[in-house]
Formats: sequence, C-alpha cells, structure tokens
Amino acid sequence: MKRIFKYTAMLLLGATIAGCATSAITGRKYLKLVDSQQINDQAALAYKDFLSKNNSKVVTGTSAATQVKRVGNNIAIAANQYLKQLGISDKFNFNWEFNLIESPDVNAWCMPGGKVAVYTGILPVARNDAGLATVMGHEIAHAIEEHSVSQYSNAMAAQYGAQILGAAGAMSNSKYIGLFNQLYGIGYQVGSLKFSRNDELAADKAGLILMAMAGYDPREAVGFWERMAQGKSGTPPEWLSTHPSDARRIAQINAMIPEVMKYYKKK
Repeated sequence: MKRIFKYTAMLLLGATIAGCATSAITGRKYLKLVDSQQINDQAALAYKDFLSKNNSKVVTGTSAATQVKRVGNNIAIAANQYLKQLGISDKFNFNWEFNLIESPDVNAWCMPGGKVAVYTGILPVARNDAGLATVMGHEIAHAIEEHSVSQYSNAMAAQYGAQILGAAGAMSNSKYIGLFNQLYGIGYQVGSLKFSRNDELAADKAGLILMAMAGYDPREAVGFWERMAQGKSGTPPEWLSTHPSDARRIAQINAMIPEVMKYYKKK
C-alpha cells in the first residue's frame, strides 16, 4: 500500500510540475491539465443553452443593454491589445459576447472564452460606466487569468488521481465533460462557479488593470465595492466564504490603486 501511495504521489507531482502555467496579467502560477480551447468550447455551449432557456429575460434595444455591450467591448479591446503586447494573444481565442439579463440578482459573470452576462439587479450599484467596468473587468479577469481552468484541473487531480497524466485533451470523454458540468452547474445556474479568496483578489487586481486600460478610472472601483458592501446583510465571516471580506477587499483595492493608475488611459 505504501508503495502504491508513493508511486501515485510521484505521478501527481510530475503531472503538477508538467501542468504548471502562469496567468497572463498577475503572473500567478496555477495547475493546468486541460486545453483552454476545450474548456472554452464547453462554456460556449453552456452559454448558448443559458440564453436559450432565458430568452425572454435577455434585454435588448435599451440604453442599459447598449451600455453593457459598449463597456464590455471596450474592456475586451483593451484586453486583446494587452495580450498582443505580451505576445500571447494566440493563446486566448475568445469569442466575446455580452448580454444583459432581466433579474433582481446583484450579479454578473464571465464564462471561459469571454461569455458574459450582467444582471439588471447590479446596475443600480454600478451607477455609471466606471462602476459597470469595475464589475465586468473583475469577471472578465477571472476568464483571462484562467481561474476556471485552474479549478477544473484541481478538481480533475482530486477526482482521478494518477489518471490525470493522460487527461489533457481528453474532454471528449464523458467523465471529463461531466466534471465541467458539475463545476458550472449546467442545467441549474450557469456561471455559478465559486472561486477561492485568492482568485477573487487576483481578479480584483487584474480587473482594475483591464478597466484602466479601457479608459475607466480605477479609483471608481472603491465606490462600487463600498456600495456593494452597503447593500449586503448577514455577510458570513471571511473564513466561511469564498470571497474576501468587504473590508479586506476595499483595503486591498485602495492599496492597488497607485500601481494600476499607470495603466489608466483617460478617454
């Protein structure tokens, strides 16, 4: 038994080393055992299914819907330009989509590959383009930093152990697609994947950089998160939540502002 455990541990260590990647904006190391495009393809199918099932809730032809697409596209253009400057744009074959969804939920999300949904419930908190850019930049940062790929890889390692050595590129296999569906709640609530506190803080920083490059003042992010905090009730302690506490998040965003201001290109 000890030999088997040792052998499995060695295989997992080797797979971890071989599957280590570096995020595009913050430079964090993460586990990557699957091909990004396959994750993006699954996300595109899930997003299409979500829009189909919520067709009556997709808002079009309004100033708010236009605002969501305008701000989203500005951030996407800035992100594409940044990735091109880094020489890695070919690794991010995103097919961007931005949709406003009629819902009282104070929420927004971005699936892998640039599939974004913003709920009308968050618009009063956003208040303006800069506030909207704060939340959309944050969600888009999750996708560009490949937090979903990291979580998928971690879940794969946990579920399939030594099998992960041959798992890369195997998403056509039903069990790997099943794992994707399990993580994203396909058929339930698309975009519900919970990121770690470290992922959330990394998305805060990367999102500030993206909104700044898109021409939105990153200092506006402080006000947005303060309004988010004011609208909450019964928030659990940080150690019980996947999200950082409001106080910690706002403090760290304030600390990030001087660094990210160098990316700010006022329009």
